Amino acid sequence: MHEELENFERNHVWDLVEPPPNCRPIGTKWVFKNKQGENGMVVRNKARLVAQGFYQKEGIDYEETIAPVARLEAVRILLAFVASKGFKLQQMDVKSAFLNGFIEEEVYVRQPPGFESAKFPDRVYKLRKALYGLKQALRAWYARLKSFLLKSKFVMGSVDKTLFLLSRGGDTLIVQIYVDDIIFDGSSHVLVSSFAEQMSREFKMSLMGELQFFLGLQIQQGLEGSFVHQSKYTRDILKKFNMGDSKPMTTPISTNTALDADEDGEVVDQKEFRGMIGSLLYLTATRPDVEFAVCLCARYQASPRTSHRQAVKRIFRYLKFTHELGLWYSSGSSLSLRGFSNADHAGCRIDRKSTSGTCQLLGTSLVSWSSRKQASVALSTTETEYIAAASCCSQLLWMKATLSDFGLRFGRIPHLVDSTSAISVAKNPVLHSRTKHIDVRFHFLRDRYEKGDIDLIHVVSANQLADIFTKPLEFDAFMRLRGELGVLQVEGVDNALIKGEIESQWTGLIALLV
Repeated sequence: MHEELENFERNHVWDLVEPPPNCRPIGTKWVFKNKQGENGMVVRNKARLVAQGFYQKEGIDYEETIAPVARLEAVRILLAFVASKGFKLQQMDVKSAFLNGFIEEEVYVRQPPGFESAKFPDRVYKLRKALYGLKQALRAWYARLKSFLLKSKFVMGSVDKTLFLLSRGGDTLIVQIYVDDIIFDGSSHVLVSSFAEQMSREFKMSLMGELQFFLGLQIQQGLEGSFVHQSKYTRDILKKFNMGDSKPMTTPISTNTALDADEDGEVVDQKEFRGMIGSLLYLTATRPDVEFAVCLCARYQASPRTSHRQAVKRIFRYLKFTHELGLWYSSGSSLSLRGFSNADHAGCRIDRKSTSGTCQLLGTSLVSWSSRKQASVALSTTETEYIAAASCCSQLLWMKATLSDFGLRFGRIPHLVDSTSAISVAKNPVLHSRTKHIDVRFHFLRDRYEKGDIDLIHVVSANQLADIFTKPLEFDAFMRLRGELGVLQVEGVDNALIKGEIESQWTGLIALLV
């Protein structure tokens, strides 16, 4: 607590003043936390003084609050990119980051509990800088860091506003920001060291060395590539929901599972069910193999029944069997971009809406995927595939723009679809009479094809990687697609062998496409 208040004095966060007339000071409180490392051991104890921001009134205590935060897809793109280049990401943490952000509004807070001034107990603190808990704190910190980096000759990403790049001579430095966590690396050791020193002079920093633990993701960087997994998090949620001793399963969902509202079923604890779904949703950051099963169960959070809880338990039983799996990003991967899209027509038993599945890869590295119920009922399989392809196309264009900041340029991006009729709708306007009921926004796919941004290619259903995001699969098909997506267990296995296995799989797939 004393260390926290010393940070306040060092950063000139506030001034003790007489409360002005009609002053409504915001309360403060202490928050205590044990910071844990990758292995679950307590790294340090932390005391944080936070403002009770729920007392703030919009237009009086704050105006704008929005600040950009890096998407997980952006982090995975960076991990795949640096792995292919043979870089090793470094990590730094800004101590009491929000205390560095200047605020424009006039905000007063009460004195911290236990540290009231003996001479001036009735006075309040007028804030110069942001305090944790204030609604505008994140925006103020981002503005300060952004201003500093731009003054240091960095260039902000054209799409991802949390990505900053610095070019000097023939060398490049890449910096990715997630609130107060910063990961960075570049082609020059001198440039990387200079940036670390520059940041340490401007802010009170904690240099954490090679990136190993970030946003709950465990990252192992080696010469052959990077392995990204959440094995610690998986073990934690298995323990949290008393599934550590459960019988393992080989797939996350049975092919016989057909969930519906089950109105006659027994009602289960809604809070526990939502907690299980929320925990599993974060796990999908590195586990695309459970994406479909989790998203399917998430549809029934409003009124969960026994059948829904059993389906969620099966996912946990599968995780018990596969808790060491993660994503493998090979250093030998190319930097070509491709996407896959698929759909399951009328898969939902309640409203007969279809499920779209998409995935995007940078070389052999899976960096983005989704499994989502479509917004409207489709009248044909052609329409469902067409809608799924439009969704995949929009994600590919976002990735293309993001990767352009890394200096990568793409022509027509291969977009693989297993429906020849959906491809015909995008390529041939003569089918207008059969597609006039489709929402105009999905014809975005046709427009982008005509402009030369994507190249729609037919792929046989057996090689459709997005199939795993649309429906339950048999064990053999599920295992094959899981391996082709790069979901592997690397720990204790020869990385070179894995690299060769993945590349051989992709060589065969590309040969079939050609």
